[in-house]
Amino acid sequence: MSIKIFTEKEMKILSKNKYVTNVSLKGITYTDEFKRIFIAENENGKFPKAIFKKYGFDIDVLGTERIASSAYRWQTAYRKEGILGLNDTRKLKCGRSSQKDLSIEEKYSRLKVQVNLLKAENELLKKNRHPRKKADKEEIILAAEEKYILINSQIKKYKLRNMLSHLCKVSGVSRSGYYNYFSVNSQGFRDQRYKYDQVVGDTILKAYNFKGRKKGARQIKMTLEGEFGIVYNLKRIRRIMKKHQIVCPIRKANPYRRMMKATLEHAVLPNLLNRNFKQNIPGKVLLTDITYLFYGKGNRAYLSTIKDASTNEILAYNVSANIKMDIATDTILKLKKNRNIKISKDAFIHSDQGCHYTSPIFQKLVKSCGLGQSMSRRGNCWDNAPQESFFGHFKDEANIKECQNLVELKKEIKKYMIYYNRYRYQWDLKKMTPFQYRNHLSNLA
Repeated sequence: MSIKIFTEKEMKILSKNKYVTNVSLKGITYTDEFKRIFIAENENGKFPKAIFKKYGFDIDVLGTERIASSAYRWQTAYRKEGILGLNDTRKLKCGRSSQKDLSIEEKYSRLKVQVNLLKAENELLKKNRHPRKKADKEEIILAAEEKYILINSQIKKYKLRNMLSHLCKVSGVSRSGYYNYFSVNSQGFRDQRYKYDQVVGDTILKAYNFKGRKKGARQIKMTLEGEFGIVYNLKRIRRIMKKHQIVCPIRKANPYRRMMKATLEHAVLPNLLNRNFKQNIPGKVLLTDITYLFYGKGNRAYLSTIKDASTNEILAYNVSANIKMDIATDTILKLKKNRNIKISKDAFIHSDQGCHYTSPIFQKLVKSCGLGQSMSRRGNCWDNAPQESFFGHFKDEANIKECQNLVELKKEIKKYMIYYNRYRYQWDLKKMTPFQYRNHLSNLA
């Protein structure tokens, strides 16, 4: 039916036509005689618009969509049932059932049904909103399957008939879902899917615990492809993780860092990088920073790293129990000794404005290694965002707190660095590990 709504003027014009029996704001009822005339004219090769116009209808008032839908409806009815299919059967089925005085028994039975319906509604609302409580009084929300079972039990308990739609509406579920849940075929499908999800869940759990490092959905997807040769859709992985309650530890963002905004330029060294991190040249843009680590029973250590901004690979790192100048200079010396890394000719190292990096000792060492130096703007962590991001992932995934002494801590950090460089797939690196991506860029050069 056309979405066109008739105005009062248009309704008056249409009602004057002898082939119209009734006109409303949204619809029009034609006589059976006009339908037969239309079919006869159409069989002779005339188009619907021409037929309507010939018999006194204004095409602009009716609208082309309404004419086309009426023509299609009448032609279909004529092909199926002939001339009888064009008759309006509504007048034969109209009218309400005759009213009569109910007996006391009938009134009682109706009241009983109403009471049972109210009882069922009350129980459903209670169980839907307050199904059960944990020890900490946290409310638990029922799943759709549990609501279907509840509705079914209430219908059987109070012998309710033709009340399914109402109870589904009260519970906030669909009637089709209810029928689908209790059908024989759906039950077999659910059993089959449950078994399949168990197998998929075990596979995802292996990827989740691969190398002893917990992962999120995207990390799991890339690990499955890279290490197990299995390709799963990201939505499936998230659904299975939710179903089996596989949770990846997520750190909370520091709100103060988000609010920080640079207002002053550093007076010692300019910002040569300007957040142009991905230059697709291995060994050109080197990022460095220092973070603190808490381990054991209130012990603290410090980690200094140098990261390749193009490949996300950790090129050198240094762990120390104190935060003296050596922690930064020793990291540079380890980078220099690493023969597996090729440093670009125009390479430079980027850092924040910490006292280690503004020190003349550090700057002389950097210059002697043939590196340039760049610094973030004051109070702006986003200028060194990839390095900050690495520290965040590192603290989430490494088992730092379980270490009891500095020796254990260094072993754990070493294991994690190997895992991160060679086995931790990254979405932004075309689903490769940093080591694979470095070789990929080298081959393209």
